[in-house]
Amino acid sequence: MRFVFFISALLAINACFYTHAQSPRKNGPVIEEFGGVYEVSNPDFKVSTNEELKVVFDVDQSTGGHQNPNARIATAARFLNMHAQSGFSTEKLKVALVIHGGAYKDILNNAAYRALYGTDNPNTKLIETLDAAGVDIIICGQSAAHRNVKKSEALPQIQWALSAMTALIHLQNREYRIIKF
Repeated sequence: MRFVFFISALLAINACFYTHAQSPRKNGPVIEEFGGVYEVSNPDFKVSTNEELKVVFDVDQSTGGHQNPNARIATAARFLNMHAQSGFSTEKLKVALVIHGGAYKDILNNAAYRALYGTDNPNTKLIETLDAAGVDIIICGQSAAHRNVKKSEALPQIQWALSAMTALIHLQNREYRIIKF
């Protein structure tokens, strides 16, 4: 009986610790509908909020099925919100997405997406919002050609590149740092 009480007490303490240790996820201030992040109070690893942060997200997979936005694309919203919430000026945040491989479908307009999957593209609003926030969204021309995707079938916010490799090299030459996950 003592053992059961001991385990129950540990579980209760553990639940209290995690309940009080985490702040709720919060969207905004850059992207209000996507990209919720947690506040980290007084981090040990300090960075200057005066630095310019230039990042390119390498997005080659689609997540979320046909009902939810691609979490890898939403990472750009999290990046913007997290840094803006932490005191970075949005002028210091430069973000690009390079879309290729299986993620090609996430840049299709609703008509093209509907023709393939019978539903509207769940990424449309996310991509429109990221574009409005100044994020460059680039599709690999090779991935698109391989899948017979025409510019007219893509969302209007999408920029076409010769290839993902070319776009990634170009952005890295412009001092963007690549994040792949």
